[in-house]
Amino acid sequence: MMNVIRPVRHSDLDALYQLAQEAGHGLTTLPADKGRLEEKIVASNAAFSKAVEEPFDEYYLFVLEDASGQVIGTSALEAAVGMKQPFYTYKVGIVVHSSPDLGVHNPVQTLFLGNDYTGATELCTLFLSPRHRKGHNGKLLSKARFLFLAQFPERFSNLVIAEMRGFSDEHGHSPFWDAIGRHFFSMSFAEADRLSGLGSNQFIAELMPKYPIYTAMLPEAAQRAIGRVHPQTEPALRLLKSDGFRYRNYVDIFDAGPTIECESDKINTVRDARVAPVQRVVDRLSDSDRVCLIGNCEREAFRATIGPVAGDPEDGWILDAAVADRLNLVPGDPVRVSPLNPNATYRYPSKES
Repeated sequence: MMNVIRPVRHSDLDALYQLAQEAGHGLTTLPADKGRLEEKIVASNAAFSKAVEEPFDEYYLFVLEDASGQVIGTSALEAAVGMKQPFYTYKVGIVVHSSPDLGVHNPVQTLFLGNDYTGATELCTLFLSPRHRKGHNGKLLSKARFLFLAQFPERFSNLVIAEMRGFSDEHGHSPFWDAIGRHFFSMSFAEADRLSGLGSNQFIAELMPKYPIYTAMLPEAAQRAIGRVHPQTEPALRLLKSDGFRYRNYVDIFDAGPTIECESDKINTVRDARVAPVQRVVDRLSDSDRVCLIGNCEREAFRATIGPVAGDPEDGWILDAAVADRLNLVPGDPVRVSPLNPNATYRYPSKES
């Protein structure tokens, strides 16, 4: 049987805590603190059940469940950032120092503290257990959120962002934090990271320097870290870029990891998705070229997986029994299907194998 994405449950607390311990430093939205994780589960359950006309501070937490029912990964959507507390980023800009009389024209890179992404929807809390980083698990964990976003656009902003985990070494040291943050808080990056995960990040952000920072005055290691992701984050960055996300010169205020963005209707998985009813369920579909991202159209009972699909949007989808069972679907139910590879020519199969 295949793996499936679903909303988090209260019974997932211990599994989430285990994932948080595996994640280590840098993933501030998945703190290794059971109390904080329980708060996130409560907030997520409230968001999924809430009637929403426009996004505010809703937090939707999903888990990846394997065939045995074990939780092996997690990802989330924050409907609109900065609505209750400021959402800070550094804008990477250029200031030109020029003297025509001296023949000097020097463009200098700067960092400006700001709140430009207020109201944007954020992709967050993505983590897959290292033991399960194989097959399509990473793609399912990341892309399933886009099926939910496409099904319920009123719940999300038309701008979607993702703060990527910034560079730190094997000991959890961030050269960017060491160059800036530690001078203002007298603490390690790991400690700042822990406090941020407990919900104290805005308090820390208020103590950051408000004036532009000239990056040329930072150590070379800190300069090289600006816009650079943690090695473990590189696959997630490549995946989001393949879906249309781009870096627009915004970085995290703690570790200088890049923030990437895309308009929601231009995300490839959203743009290429089609909804049609289940025409019929067959015992088995086997053509691997027809593997797609498949999701039901439920809210609180949302489920998504990756599997074979036949049929087409006009006549309806043909699913195999395993997919239909995992997504709780029967003939006549609506299904949202999107090609797994966003770079492929858009086409759907017309018959089952």
